[in-house]
Amino acid sequence: MTMYTLTVFEKDGEKLLDETFEAASERDAKEIGMSKLTELNYHEKTHRCVQANGKLVLFHR
Repeated sequence: MTMYTLTVFEKDGEKLLDETFEAASERDAKEIGMSKLTELNYHEKTHRCVQANGKLVLFHR
């Protein structure tokens, strides 16, 4: 399992979410991240999901 961090921002830079979770693959991390974004109604906000090593796996501006 690899650690991922999902971060969501307002347009003014305010951080709305900064959550770390584990996933077995990048595909699983994207699914978990999108599910969380939908659950919180943040899917249209600026967001990113990165691996612990810094690799970007999900981004929306």
